[in-house]
Amino acid sequence: MKLMKFLSAVAGLAFLAGCTATEVDQLRMAEPKGSAFTKALADEYSQIATFEADEMYDWIDATYFARKGLRAADGEVVLPEAVENWNLTDRHAKELSAARARLMTQLEGGARTSNPQEAAHAQGRFDCWIEQQEENHQPDHIAACRDAFIAAMKNLEQVMEPAPEPTPEPMEPVEFVVYFGFDKDNLTAEARSVLDRAVAEGGMDAEYSVTGHADRAGPEDYNLGLSLRRANSVREYLVGKGVPKNNLSLAGRGESEPAVPTADGVAEQANRRVEIVIQ
Repeated sequence: MKLMKFLSAVAGLAFLAGCTATEVDQLRMAEPKGSAFTKALADEYSQIATFEADEMYDWIDATYFARKGLRAADGEVVLPEAVENWNLTDRHAKELSAARARLMTQLEGGARTSNPQEAAHAQGRFDCWIEQQEENHQPDHIAACRDAFIAAMKNLEQVMEPAPEPTPEPMEPVEFVVYFGFDKDNLTAEARSVLDRAVAEGGMDAEYSVTGHADRAGPEDYNLGLSLRRANSVREYLVGKGVPKNNLSLAGRGESEPAVPTADGVAEQANRRVEIVIQ
């Protein structure tokens, strides 16, 4: 521990062990106030201070972390330890600086508010790690704190990830049919009404498949052209309503796919149609 931190830790310790016990006990008995984060942080520092006092007999660090805990219990947002305040090798200082930066990204990114328990635990494990790393003579303790910090950070970063944007449900194909008069390709008022409903249903982003048909009255090649003209009438109407041309596909089937099978030469209203499939 650097001299400045050492002097801060021992200032006011007239009776070293007695005073330490008093401050650790004060933290144990404290009723934390403030935010959920500062309350959770007070508990984290209480665990560190208790361990240092009761198991390690490290009165200086026990006092230091008890004081941090008491400040947190009073509602203060206490920061994780600054790496430069600890006696570390260059390699360990670099490692811990990267870890602290990773932690601060989450803390300053709203973790204290949105995930206070996870944020406080990650900070507590960081301070545990840096204290053990400075002492550098108990590899098991160092590893336990470091591994706990890494696990805590992984959990914190996961809960801080923004929820993925919901994937829109694919639109189920919707079909509309408009009918035409005998040997006609112009839209009736009823056909235009059906197409208006189709645009309202599909909107401007959907794909429109427009397929024309004819009945079996008349020559086959003539009926193929007629079915295409009917499909084109529908397409032009949809474009006029704002549907992008690139969203429209056009086809003519002539008399080859009748809705109602008939003998050749038979005029059938149900077969004089355009089918619009929206998806």
